[in-house]
Amino acid sequence: MLHYKDPAVAAKFSKYEFGLEKESLRVLGDGTFAHTPHPFPVDKYIVRDFCENQIEINTGVSSNEEDTINELESYERHVREVLRNLPEKEYVWHFSNPPYIKDEEDIPVATFTGPLYDKTLYRDYLAKMYGKYKMTFSGIHVNFSLGEELIMAEYDSSRSDLQLREFKDRIYLDLASNLVSDGWIINVLLSASPVLDGSFLEQGVKGKTDFLGMASVRCSELGYWNLFIPVLDYTGTKAYADSIRKYINDGLITSQTELYYPVRIKPRGPNSLEILEEKGINHIELRNVDINPYAYGGLDVRDLKFIRMLALYEASRPAENLSEERQIKSAINFKNAAHFNLDGTSQMPYKHGSKETCRGISDLNCYKDK
Repeated sequence: MLHYKDPAVAAKFSKYEFGLEKESLRVLGDGTFAHTPHPFPVDKYIVRDFCENQIEINTGVSSNEEDTINELESYERHVREVLRNLPEKEYVWHFSNPPYIKDEEDIPVATFTGPLYDKTLYRDYLAKMYGKYKMTFSGIHVNFSLGEELIMAEYDSSRSDLQLREFKDRIYLDLASNLVSDGWIINVLLSASPVLDGSFLEQGVKGKTDFLGMASVRCSELGYWNLFIPVLDYTGTKAYADSIRKYINDGLITSQTELYYPVRIKPRGPNSLEILEEKGINHIELRNVDINPYAYGGLDVRDLKFIRMLALYEASRPAENLSEERQIKSAINFKNAAHFNLDGTSQMPYKHGSKETCRGISDLNCYKDK
């Protein structure tokens, strides 16, 4: 943990970094899905997610909230300008929940060719596993890292017997475990997707809006979750990687990228368990932020400042002892916190380590009957 009362450590508390991933759908003037190819084929900062029409803006790394938001808005401005100038004008759908969907065939899986063809195969697998509808949710992933100067100040102050790499990993592991315990507060404060187009629940229906009692459908039990509740090991970097490998080996997920969990531990560069073990932890990814429709880039600078303060607070207190029971309860807390009624309980049955559960929002009858 960070000892913020130590003057040398406190002096470096402004040393942190952010990077954002913002998803959004391209639509036509009538609000239906665009079916044109991705308009930014050579821009490494504007890529595709699940859908061909699902733009993902990836900012660089910035050292403060204002710079991060300015960069996000700059890319957003560029995206909108390019879409305006297409032969048939397109728009950014500035909400986490998707617009009208005719049917599953209306959802264009991203098309990759050549050496990247495996990306399309992976998306075809996700479509079969979770249903295309669920994959049309969009949101913002916030990547947060503690500055090297802050880590070094804590390392020097602690006089730890650990090597620097292991010491740094330990701080991130403790931060992640605390965010697993408390990160549901982000759902409470930043959820912004309470209503669904009726076509999401009733195929092809037009002119209907549904409210399920949720402030964020994508963060609720109906959103981005695996078909089991993962229980991860935060005692060390290898232990954490091995706990994910267990689910891969058991056939519950195909890779670490399929771990749909609100808090992820990640290395610098490609999201690989091998790289994580080899090079160590670089940052924490928070995946439970909705698009804010009132912010030009989809995220208000005040929201990002809150996330920074929460992360620094969690890094400055003792690590949670995340038993299996505690982790399962924490996952349920994340889902419940996406409801307007925060006292509600999860309606989706889960059985740890098993696929014996509802298959997600596409199985509406399962949701209603349980």
